[in-house]
Amino acid sequence: VDPVGFLVKTGVSDRAFAQFLRDRHKALKDRRWELYSRFIDLKEGSSGYELLGMHRHRQHRVDFMDWAPGARYCSLIGDFNQWSATENCAREGHLGHDDFGYWFVILEDKLREGQEPDEYFFQEYNYVDDYDKGDNGVDAKDLIRRMNEEYWEPGEVTSRKSRWETVAKLYEQMFGPNGPQTEEELGEIPDAETRYKNWKATQKDESSSSSPSYDIIDTGQEFDIFNVVTDRASFEKFQAKATPLAYWVEMRKGRKAWIEKYVPAISHKDKYRIYFNTPDGALERVPAWATYVLPDAEGMQSYAVHWEPPPEEIYKWRFGRPKVKGSLRIYECHVGISGSEQKISSFQEFTSNVLPHIKNAGYNAVQIIGVLEHKDYSSVGYKVTNYFAVSSRFGTPDDFKKLVDEAHGLGLLVLIDIVHSYASADEMVGLSLFDGSNDCYFHSGKRGHHKYWGTRMFKYDDVDVLHFLLSNLSWWVTEYKIDGFQFHSLSSMLYTHNGFSTFTGAIEEYCNQYVDKDALIYLILANEMLHELHPDIITIAEDATYYPGLCEPTTQGGLGFDYWANLSIPEMWLWHLENVPEREWSMNKIMKVLISSNHHMLSYVENHNQSISGRKSFAEIILNTGMCSSGSVDDDLIFKASSLLKIIKLITFTTSGGAYLNFMGNEFAHPKRVEFPMSSNEYSFHLACRQWELLDKGVHKHIFNFDKDIMSLDENERVTSRGSLNVHHCDDTNMVISFTRGPFLFVFNFNPEVPYQLYRVGVDEAGEYQLILNTDETKYGGRGELKSSQYMKKTSDRRADGCRNSLELALASRSAQVYKLVRILRI
Repeated sequence: VDPVGFLVKTGVSDRAFAQFLRDRHKALKDRRWELYSRFIDLKEGSSGYELLGMHRHRQHRVDFMDWAPGARYCSLIGDFNQWSATENCAREGHLGHDDFGYWFVILEDKLREGQEPDEYFFQEYNYVDDYDKGDNGVDAKDLIRRMNEEYWEPGEVTSRKSRWETVAKLYEQMFGPNGPQTEEELGEIPDAETRYKNWKATQKDESSSSSPSYDIIDTGQEFDIFNVVTDRASFEKFQAKATPLAYWVEMRKGRKAWIEKYVPAISHKDKYRIYFNTPDGALERVPAWATYVLPDAEGMQSYAVHWEPPPEEIYKWRFGRPKVKGSLRIYECHVGISGSEQKISSFQEFTSNVLPHIKNAGYNAVQIIGVLEHKDYSSVGYKVTNYFAVSSRFGTPDDFKKLVDEAHGLGLLVLIDIVHSYASADEMVGLSLFDGSNDCYFHSGKRGHHKYWGTRMFKYDDVDVLHFLLSNLSWWVTEYKIDGFQFHSLSSMLYTHNGFSTFTGAIEEYCNQYVDKDALIYLILANEMLHELHPDIITIAEDATYYPGLCEPTTQGGLGFDYWANLSIPEMWLWHLENVPEREWSMNKIMKVLISSNHHMLSYVENHNQSISGRKSFAEIILNTGMCSSGSVDDDLIFKASSLLKIIKLITFTTSGGAYLNFMGNEFAHPKRVEFPMSSNEYSFHLACRQWELLDKGVHKHIFNFDKDIMSLDENERVTSRGSLNVHHCDDTNMVISFTRGPFLFVFNFNPEVPYQLYRVGVDEAGEYQLILNTDETKYGGRGELKSSQYMKKTSDRRADGCRNSLELALASRSAQVYKLVRILRI
């Protein structure tokens, strides 16, 4: 491990920042020791969901556990006990809670009328696994008799009347029935080897016996419990014996016997909450580890729902995780606004209608925002209230499992936006003041509140908070087979000013007093845990400040992410579209933003941020909704606007660092922005839906065909996986950009007025270049000015752009072309 290793790679030589990284590494080792002293390793430290929350125990009961160190009394209330605060409470002392503040409540199943309690207190039942086994009426005494007859050999199991019985028999074997009674009578004792040989001579050779033999003489070598000397032949005989475990399993009864004898302590879909008695009074909260929550039930308080469907109704996974080769082509979407109707769409509707479209459009991953439960729908799902629950607005946990499973069946990875940078400040359904104290999950005082968004900030230096957050990541991967995460708004957690400060790019801004070292340590632990336990997982960092080392290995001082989202690209395009006349666009400035550091870079033209909260989508800015209504491809204004949108899409995609993202609807230039129902629009769903009917109409159809062919080009040619770019030509006067990537040549003419008939660009490799993509084709809404005879170009030996060879190309205004080197000429 080199805590400053990536600085050499990136060429950073700041002494203060290097010292900060070393100090952070020391703090990381201390945090690991603190975490491992409680949870052994990262696997156990991220498996809290196996114990906390509500789980059915094998011995006809339900166990509940939650963390509330500030509470003095804990009980469960709900439909199952008529919301009584005293019927199902934690027991006194350490039987009910431990020194760390974890409360334990047992809900015993109730005997049905006329049924007798189980004969054995350890009686277990099959609830889910092999639930149809058991119920065969086999008595425990009969099983024990069978074990004695079928497993144990004669003499292996003997009963002893006294604890001295074995010692007495051994003494008799050594000295005979009338052995010496005093030390004087004992005389001189032969050495151990002689005594063993004398004893061995009196034994019968029973090679068929499976009892171990010990024909080994101690040579003085030291042995311990992990290195025991034994006879190999006897060991193999012992290993060949049938295990008695099958008999013990048969003593478990099946689900049918359990249903016949017991009434479940809490039934499937029962509503419940957790009740605390705190120094400030009684509180009712939704459990922090609840897996299904109704946060905004009309006319009543929020509550958790016990989700335990019968085994025959549990969702059965059909497909495994797909393997994606090459670059990531991510389709970002929100389930609630994915329908064409003005309502909240469901997981089922998304699975049936949107997933096939994503596959048809050529994307290989889907990133869903707003999956985690949230009370405020207008927050787009970023003010999370319940971290282990899917949003109940869209459906049940099994509905979401089906969505993920069907996506995997289509070969699509499923990523979700995870919001561990802050949490909702809602007290009734969220984590704020969960146990009555102000510092349970969050910092107290000003540091515990986001300066502008009214959310709460996690306390990343607390082991139990780390346990909660790490377990939350592992839960989504294990329970729902999620393939990756985009960590939302890292700048909110990395700095005590929540990222709302002017950044000049100076390196000291990443290691001053405003940097939250504990948040950085959490991100390192999260990436180490995810990549250690789930090697194929994908993690994406969304950080507007571009913290150094985001995608560098944690062993080299980095944070360990796989990709980082370049938020400057959409902001750059938005600034140009709204504020700069098109004839004054600077090609050098555009390329500087696009390729400033495209190592592991996720690029996008726009995501939901560019068309939400009162802002317009790019299609709304470029195409203009009024002009689109005509649907005429011959309209000169629509032609110019769509041409610009196409080359913006192409240059952003081809300069990405192996990952590209598109927000739902932008692939066909959706003409409306996104606006969730809120008080300012009288809770209207008018802009909280997508106009899918435009897919087959006019300019939208042409842009979708173009976007689809870009994805197909990358699927077949691995364009964005070809290494780094080599920019040969970037002319602000002519507004032309040319660069190569592997065997591909990309040429862009941003000039809105001037076409070029013979424009010369330089190339390194001499040969024949074939046109494989042209934005001016008629199927993309272009004019098709390039003839088929111009699709194959041969280099000349005339130098251009510092290259030994060059090509003369015909470039229409506002167009782009992609050429592939198909034949190399050796000179």
